[in-house]
Amino acid sequence: MKNLFADVSGLAFDGAGDPTPYFWVHLALAVASFGLGTAVGVVGLRGLLASRRTGRGDS
Repeated sequence: MKNLFADVSGLAFDGAGDPTPYFWVHLALAVASFGLGTAVGVVGLRGLLASRRTGRGDS
């Protein structure tokens, strides 16, 4: 997201400095990606911890 705010190509902000639709779409994509990645990580961690508690891990 840091790179989106620092965009100097003129796509993210118009001449007045207001965000463009390009900015909003890419911000939504970044937030969704972060949220889904966090959710997958939490599910994976819970699965790993559950397999260790039951002693059913294959690794």
